[in-house]
Amino acid sequence: MDGKGRAIDIVFIERFWRTIKYEYIYANPCNDGLQLFNGIDFYVTYYNQERRHQSLEYSTPYAIYVKK
Repeated sequence: MDGKGRAIDIVFIERFWRTIKYEYIYANPCNDGLQLFNGIDFYVTYYNQERRHQSLEYSTPYAIYVKK
């Protein structure tokens, strides 16, 4: 956080973790850490490859990445 504009960089990560918490973790309580790990792994794959994002013109992040 020592350079100009560095405080803005964390906004994207904070939004991503907020989305995971509200769309997966709070909706699917887990019994142990392994179940939570596997669930988050599943959700991150879904988030990047299947979930459409309004900011990407309703495309997936993976589709945008492959185009480049």
